Amino acid sequence: NAVNEARRLGIPVVAIVDTNADPELVDYPIAGNDDAIRAIRVILQKLVDAIVSASSETRVREQVEMAGVSA
Repeated sequence: NAVNEARRLGIPVVAIVDTNADPELVDYPIAGNDDAIRAIRVILQKLVDAIVSASSETRVREQVEMAGVSA
């Protein structure tokens, strides 16, 4: 399965973990109902928002460093 393959390759695993799953199998468990499409959409949107925000902050920080300005 994908979790075993990721672990074998050293890839951190982020997963929505329901009450019927073992959270010890993943590196970053997200508690939630993995059977409800609406819940999955909400969780994924939050993840996307966090990634976009972090990406934007990193880009700004890199531009500031390239300009030689201390933040």
